[in-house]
Amino acid sequence: MSLSRCSGVYCPADLDMLQRVFDGLCDERRLAKKDREQREYLALEVFQVFDDGTLEEADLWRALSKLRVAKGP
Repeated sequence: MSLSRCSGVYCPADLDMLQRVFDGLCDERRLAKKDREQREYLALEVFQVFDDGTLEEADLWRALSKLRVAKGP
């Protein structure tokens, strides 16, 4: 099932999915709540990849996990 934005606004289902991906990536990257700057950057990445057309949760997760590896330490 493809999730899409409704009239240029993120639908609740989109936001729920984006939150799950964000939370999972924070766990993967071990970003604590105090790591505000890194968490904000990650949130921007998640929305950018979604806005660029990666709409499926599994695809979004894979794209961002690869991005993390490609950027290095």
